[in-house]
This record gives sequence, structure tokens and C-alpha cells, in this order.
Amino acid sequence: MRRYGKHTDEDDIRSRPNRKGNRPRTSIRPKHEDALEGMVLTVDRGRLTCLVGDRVVMAMKARELGRKAAVVGDRVGIVGDLSGDKDTLARIVRIEPRSSVLRRTADDDDPFERVVVANADQLAIVTALADPEPRPRLIDRCLVAAYDGGLEPLLVLTKSDLASPDELLDMYGALGVPHVVTTREEFVDGLAADRVLEHLLGRTTAFVGHSGVGKTTLVNALVPKERRRSTGVVNAVTGRGRHTTTSALALPLADKQGGWVIDTPGVRSFGLHHVDASRVINAFPDLVPGTEGCPRACSHDEPDCALDAWVAEGHADPARLYSLRRLLATRERREGD
Repeated sequence: MRRYGKHTDEDDIRSRPNRKGNRPRTSIRPKHEDALEGMVLTVDRGRLTCLVGDRVVMAMKARELGRKAAVVGDRVGIVGDLSGDKDTLARIVRIEPRSSVLRRTADDDDPFERVVVANADQLAIVTALADPEPRPRLIDRCLVAAYDGGLEPLLVLTKSDLASPDELLDMYGALGVPHVVTTREEFVDGLAADRVLEHLLGRTTAFVGHSGVGKTTLVNALVPKERRRSTGVVNAVTGRGRHTTTSALALPLADKQGGWVIDTPGVRSFGLHHVDASRVINAFPDLVPGTEGCPRACSHDEPDCALDAWVAEGHADPARLYSLRRLLATRERREGD
């Protein structure tokens, strides 16, 4: 039955009262052109600590972002109370495009990828030469994740007074990965931090490594004013370290040339389910021209791969092709294999 006449206006239309007293829902989202840019420093149970200018601000993600999560290193747009005063809370309304992403899955058969760090340009892979024993498969997996995510790797070998670094350096020499070798004594007197610092100035570097290798101790030495991380010891029974870092944290270097270090939780596995093997070849620019003759969807580790003949003709070092295939193969086996 028609309630209104033929000619009605808005005043004739009755609206249903909103019993909750809040504003009606709408699909129109605010644009927030006035949002200020900030950097996410750490994430803790839905609260994000951000740096906005020279102020540290606590914020939460706005509902309009949906399931898109901000991670440490993200550049974000923030509105609301940006004073940084106690008990204030701002809102993250925009996540800027990322220049790089370090991702991992819990395991190789886990389809859910986890973004560990955004916008870092370097990945420092910290590995002890003994106590605990080095795990080359884990190093390989970190390298694959770095190449896939657009980060340059840096190999940091600790405790060289307990074991020689020569075997590991020979293994990764063909990759041309920069490296720093340190001793336990150098960790104490600060020489280790000084030598690593040379590779960090002006860059954003994420630190990864399994527990007990000295990763957090090194980060504490690099940023002494921000020593909020505890350090752990290696379990004498299992030979593994105890997790002391539970969330990623970005810290500014005090040096005038600037730079950031991002400490991440110790890892015992580094799943690569998310990695597209075809992108790993991009980290080997000297081998890329040789792939022009490869069959479609070539994995570069099969009998018909054109790289074999191309390298045999002297266009590239065979050790480089071996290194590429070793990294590709690490996606098919676990770190402990």
C-alpha cells in the first residue's frame, strides 16, 4: 500500500531512529589527505608504536583498512592525537606502497605468508660458527627470501674464535655476499659492532638468525641507548638458543649518517611457500641472459635448462650456476635435512 502521495519531498520520508545513537554505516571512506606520515617501529597486540617527526606515537589500525596489516618498517598515514602524550591514541588510515618485503611462512606447506619487515633494503643474516652449530640450509633460505623480497644480503659470522669461517665463506663466495667475521671478544670490546656498522650507515637493515647466535647482543651494541632487548644463552642439551626477542623492533642508529636496524625474533624455521622460484634468478644478473633459450616455465634446475650450455660456453662461472641451483633446491627440503 502506498503511504505517500505522488509528489513527495525529503521531509515526507520518515527515517527509522538509530537506537544505538551512533552514526549510520556507510561504504564511503574518508580520504584523510591531512594524515601525517609516520614509520611503524613495533607492533604489540594491535597497538602500533610509530615515529611521526620526532615524536613517538601510539596508534591503532583504522577499520577501513580491513584485514590489511601494518608491519615494522611500514610508512603509514596517521590521524588523530599525534602529541605522543601518555594515554593518547592515534589512527593509522593508510599504508604506503612498500619498496621491499621480507616474508616467511611457518613451513613450506603453510600457505599463509607472514610479512616480517617492510621497506628494509638489507638483510643481515647472523650465524654462529659454533655453539650453536651453523645451519647452512637456514642461511640459504634467508638468502632466497632476501632475493625474492628485494633486499641485499649481508652475512655476519660470529664466534670465529670457536671455529673457522673458511668452509662457510667458500660455500657463499660465488654469491658475492658481503660478510663480517667476528669473535666473542670483539663483541665485548665493541669492535664487532664497529665493523658491522660500516655496512649499515644510511640503510635500513633487518637482522635475522636463530636464537643464541648473538643477533640481539649485536643490535644492543649498535644502539646502546635503546637496550630494551634481553639476551639469552644456548641450551646445553639441544644446542639451540633460547628465544629472547618476541617482536620485531626498529631502532635508529646514532651515527650522523643515519640508518635503521630492525631486530626480529629468532627463527627455527623459515618457510618459503610464498616464494616464486622464477624470481630468484633476478639475483644472478650474470646468469639472466643465459635463460633466453630456456623452455617455458623452466625451473633452471632441469635437463632442458639452457643455462647448462650457456655456462659451458664460458659466459659465466659454473660456481654461480651451482649456487643458484642450491638455493632453488632449498625450497624442496627443510633446514635440518
